[in-house]
Amino acid sequence: MTIRSILVANRGEIAVRIIKAAKALGIRTVQVHSAADADMLAVKLADEAIDIGSPAPKKSYLNIEAVVNAAKAAGVDAVHPGYGFLSENADFADAVEKAGLIFIGPKGDAIRLLGDKVAARAVATKAGVPTVPGSAGRLATIEEARAVAAKTGFPIMIKAAAGGGGRGIRIAADLADLERHFPQASAEALAAFGDGGLYLEKVITKARHVEVQILGDGENFVHCFERECSLQRRRQKVWEEAPSFLLPAEVRAKLCESAVALAREVAYRGAGTVEYLYDETTREFYFIEVNTRIQVEHPVTEMITGIDLVSEMIRVAGGAPLSIRQADVEAFGHAIECRINAEDPAKAFMPAPGTISRLVVPEGEGIRFDTMLYEGYTIPPFYDSLVGKLIVWAETREACLERLRQALSGLVIEGIPTTIPLHLALASDASVARGAFDTRFLERWLETEFAAKTGATAEVA
Repeated sequence: MTIRSILVANRGEIAVRIIKAAKALGIRTVQVHSAADADMLAVKLADEAIDIGSPAPKKSYLNIEAVVNAAKAAGVDAVHPGYGFLSENADFADAVEKAGLIFIGPKGDAIRLLGDKVAARAVATKAGVPTVPGSAGRLATIEEARAVAAKTGFPIMIKAAAGGGGRGIRIAADLADLERHFPQASAEALAAFGDGGLYLEKVITKARHVEVQILGDGENFVHCFERECSLQRRRQKVWEEAPSFLLPAEVRAKLCESAVALAREVAYRGAGTVEYLYDETTREFYFIEVNTRIQVEHPVTEMITGIDLVSEMIRVAGGAPLSIRQADVEAFGHAIECRINAEDPAKAFMPAPGTISRLVVPEGEGIRFDTMLYEGYTIPPFYDSLVGKLIVWAETREACLERLRQALSGLVIEGIPTTIPLHLALASDASVARGAFDTRFLERWLETEFAAKTGATAEVA
């Protein structure tokens, strides 16, 4: 079926990104929005907009019935979930298809399988993908957890089976920690995800976070190389790059091939990301999880490959085969993405919604700014603080960092504090320039280098 119209079941910069991709394909767009988002940029850009409820996400963007009813009322062919909200909700995917519409993403069964982190580990093992040492399945009792820890050793990570995006994770340094955190983690997982199931994974010290972009049409599967995502704060990505600049060529080949093997194992359809921990010392990598959606950081992959991932998602969902084969996918140069948040680095990164009084976006070769902002727009206080992504490309990483510094200096967002000063400091840091960092680097750096230079507080009060 050819898709002629799409309902965008999201908000912010990703909604803008989807609308632009759809318009380039000649597709009509319908944007849903909460009462708080009536003036957002995506509403202005879409062909039609529908109010689906009050500002609280549970009453609007997380309300499956409201979103599906809006799609049916608008007479669209398909629904694009973006990232976050309902994007990895298998029940939502099922509800969209039950309504006779196309869900732009994997089938509900695939989301359900890969969304359960324990089940996903089993799929990875079956596909021959190495996994982090830990529990073979869900752990129901602390006694089972003790037995796993005795084999893997400490430190160990307690993870929610239904979690994702760095949420629902606790680290136990010893047995006392494990016994204290295990019941708390289960209760938190139940409250956050409706599923209290837990599993354990060995903590890989000085690990790098590397992920592989995959595309599939259910029969054909390709990778679009990997991204380096090790600069994180509270396990949330802050800065991403493509490719992973310190990855040996033979490791890159094995890593990317393993992601395709996993996609093939589940007959994957759409865009997805297979995430890994990489041990730079041993040159070994371990599967973490699959994100069954488009990622926040997808633009860096688009910049080095020239592939429009969102457009490819839409085409595949409409029944077309992948337009590319693995031999067609080549990587050129280096790209870096900085997540620009409405947060105040000088005040422990407190969220800082407000009205944009002035916006100046840098332009030029290799510079891209994906955003939801415009002058006069008032950011509502109810949602994630991400307001834009500055993406820069150049032929080498060194040149990319220089271009990034220039672009960050030229990006002006007035009326609210943002994380632009954080990224300027990172782009000028010697350790970042050498690539001498791991997943714990940024939090250490915030407490020392960044705090010394700016007086900022690393932790939210």
